[in-house]
Amino acid sequence: MIRNLIGSEWRSAADGAGSLPVFNPATAEVIEQVPLSGERDVDAAAGAAAAAFASWSRTPLMERVRLMFRYKAVLEEHFEELASIVTRHHGKTLDESRGEVRRGIEVVDFACGAPTLLQGRTLRDVSGGVDQDLYRYPVGVCAGIPPFNFPVMIPLWMFPLAVVAGNTFVLKPSERTPLGGQRLAELFLEAGFPEGVLNVVHGAREAVDALLRHPGVAAISFVGSAPVARHVYETAAANGKRVQALGGAKNHIVVMPDADPELAVPAILNSAFGNAGERCLAGSVAVAVGSAADALLEPLKHAASKMVVGPGDQPGVQVGPLIRADHRDRVAGYVDKGVAEGAELIVDGRREMSRKGFFLGPTILDRVTAGMTVGHEEIFGPVLSVARAATLDEAIGQANQMALGNMATKRLEGLVLRRPPRSRHGRHRLLHS
Repeated sequence: MIRNLIGSEWRSAADGAGSLPVFNPATAEVIEQVPLSGERDVDAAAGAAAAAFASWSRTPLMERVRLMFRYKAVLEEHFEELASIVTRHHGKTLDESRGEVRRGIEVVDFACGAPTLLQGRTLRDVSGGVDQDLYRYPVGVCAGIPPFNFPVMIPLWMFPLAVVAGNTFVLKPSERTPLGGQRLAELFLEAGFPEGVLNVVHGAREAVDALLRHPGVAAISFVGSAPVARHVYETAAANGKRVQALGGAKNHIVVMPDADPELAVPAILNSAFGNAGERCLAGSVAVAVGSAADALLEPLKHAASKMVVGPGDQPGVQVGPLIRADHRDRVAGYVDKGVAEGAELIVDGRREMSRKGFFLGPTILDRVTAGMTVGHEEIFGPVLSVARAATLDEAIGQANQMALGNMATKRLEGLVLRRPPRSRHGRHRLLHS
């Protein structure tokens, strides 16, 4: 059974509310049990963080930064181990896991720049006889609630920045993928940080709600689904906390008639099927403008059909399993609903569902409209919907109908693929919106 980190002590959950299995999605085997911690556990973690805050917030910045440099070095030493942990209990390929760990460490690297990042500002004579000074102070105990799909990267986007700024932290890893956060905390202590600066409480909704209501928690950071993000924001804000709550997306890739298929097809495949589609920035809808579909569909179908599906730790695998059997079945249900609502199934990844593990292969639905369920709901799996538009303005209009907009930029979500001008070196460039 996984334990909580309270101060420097690894403890069993106090409330005895049971546990949930942690799976290897590639084999469907249970590899660990995660406790369902409750209010008493959260209170102990918040108390340890509050006790540590008194001294940690007054620790000289350069000492905090030296520890962060040490933490970065420890993470680098355990880089491959962390990637293997991600693949083992999330399922993504080792290359994808390595990319995740690298992106996480990059933020730790960024946190090491705190002496510059935390500088204040002085403005003389902002008014007659008045000077303005700005200083930055830590807010207190912060809490992070990351999603299952990036169990190392997103925690590293949260607590290193908070603690280097003088705050203390309570991390509530996803109950589906808790091993990444657990190992990050072990390495954090190994790097020499004082007890109580980082605490870990495992669990599900009860633990989350306890954090949202706890009077000793000053700020909350959440990444997950849109409905839960709304709950987190409303509850935390009602309890007087600073809160950021990032939800879902329905991202559109617009393909123009002059797009080069040799560039467009790999870009679409990587966006739609990377991480088995379990990421909020996945390209969910490819909108073919004008005649673009004529040149796009056949190579897209051919390439998607040949993508290698399998356990993420095997060489050559491009698409790993989904996180759970119920999630795989939910994604497959979207495919069924898409066909029932009039979409044309041109690549069917459901053939992979018969194998051991939680697999569903790359799937492509053609002639999808915004009114279809697959056209506007976040699927969070390896399903690409192909839509049609007569003009670029119409394609942008389709994207702007979406209620979810994590990847939205100005009026357009996602990426426009078209044949760019040649550079002076004679090479094509991919144009991002």
